Amino acid sequence: MISARSPAWWRATLALCLGSILVFFNLYAPQPLLPDLRQTYGVSTLAVSLIMSVATLALAGALLVFGPLSDAIGRGGIMRVTLLLTGLCSLGLAFAPNFETLLALRLVQGFVLGGLPAVAIAWMGDEFDRPALMAAVGLYIGANTLGGIGGRLIGGGIGEFGGASAGFLAVGLVTLVGVALFWKLLPAPRQFKPRRFELRGALADLGGHLRHPLLLAAYLLGGINFLIFINQYSYITFRLADEPFGLSARWLGMIFLTYLGGTFSSALSGRLTRHFSQPACMALGILILMAGTLITLADSLPWIIAGLTVNAVGFFLAHSMASSWVSRQAERARGSASALYLVFYYLGASLGSLWLEPFWQRGGWFGVAIGSWLLLSLTFAIALWLWRGERGFERLSALR
Repeated sequence: MISARSPAWWRATLALCLGSILVFFNLYAPQPLLPDLRQTYGVSTLAVSLIMSVATLALAGALLVFGPLSDAIGRGGIMRVTLLLTGLCSLGLAFAPNFETLLALRLVQGFVLGGLPAVAIAWMGDEFDRPALMAAVGLYIGANTLGGIGGRLIGGGIGEFGGASAGFLAVGLVTLVGVALFWKLLPAPRQFKPRRFELRGALADLGGHLRHPLLLAAYLLGGINFLIFINQYSYITFRLADEPFGLSARWLGMIFLTYLGGTFSSALSGRLTRHFSQPACMALGILILMAGTLITLADSLPWIIAGLTVNAVGFFLAHSMASSWVSRQAERARGSASALYLVFYYLGASLGSLWLEPFWQRGGWFGVAIGSWLLLSLTFAIALWLWRGERGFERLSALR
C-alpha cells in the first residue's frame, strides 16, 4: 500500500486532484452566466437553472454505471476517457445554436463528468493505506473547490467580454491540456483486484450499501447538504445581479473565490480527525454552514462575501468527512459505495432548485435562508446520530 507523503503518494494525489479540478471546472463554468442567459433566452429562474440541474442529474445517474463498472474493469481507464470526452463536450457547447441544444449537450457532458468522481476515492482506497487515504481525500476535496472557482472565473470573465461561447471554448481548451497531464501523471494500479461484472452482483452491492444504516445516513447527509450549498450560489447570483448590487457576470464569477474557504477546511480535515471523530466534524461543519447562511442576510456586499466564505468552510468540512467515512465503512465494493454517495450528492444538487424556488418566490433571499435552515437542521441531527451510531457499532465489534 502507498504510504502518506511518499513520492508515489504525491504523484497519485496530484493526478487525482488535477482530475478533480477539471471535472468541477467544466461543471460550474456556466453558473455566473445564469442571469445573462435568463435574459438572453427569456426564460424563468427555474428554467435557466436547468443548465446546472441537467448536468448534475446526469452525473448522478452516471455514477451508478461507472462505480460498479470500475470494480470489474479498473478505474484508471474510466477516468482518462471520461475526462477527454468532458473537454470535447465543452468545445461542443461553444457552438450550441439554441437553448435546447445547450441543455442536451450539458446532459451528455454531465454523464461523462461522472467518470472520475465515481471512482477516484475508490482508487485511493485500493492503493493507499489509511493515513494516506485520509490525507489524500482532504486534498482531493480541496481540489474540487479550486476547479469550481476556476470554471466560474473563466466562465464569468471571458463570458462577459466574448459571450458564453467564448467562455465554453476557453474551458474546453484548458481541459484538453489538463487531460494530457492527467494521463501522464496517474500511476498504474498495484493493488486493484478486478471482480467479474454481474448485474445481479452489482445490484446486490448497491442494495447492501443502502441497507447499511451508517452508510445510508452519510448518503443523506451529503446529498442534503449539497442541495443547499450549491443552489444557494445560484440564487445569490440572482440577488447580486439585481439592484442595489447590480453585479455583472465577471463580478458574479468572482464571488466564487469564496470557495477558497472550502479549500482550507478540506485540507485541514485530515488533521482534525486526529483529535475528533468524523461524525463530530460533520456536525461542526453543518453548524458553520448554518452560521454562514445567517451572515449572508446582511445588506452589505462584504458581509455577504464573508458569509459565503464561512458557508464554504462548513460545507467542505462536512463533505470531506462524509465521503471518506463512506470509503472507511464500506465492507466491500468500495467503487459502488463511493459512487452511491455521489449519486445522493448530485441528486441533491439537481433537486435543490425545486426545494428553494418556492422560498425564493415568496421571500427572496430571506426565504432561501429559511429553506436552507430547515434542511440543515435535519442533516445536523443525522450527524449526531452517526456520532452515536459509530460508538454503538464499535462496541458491537468489540463484543464480537
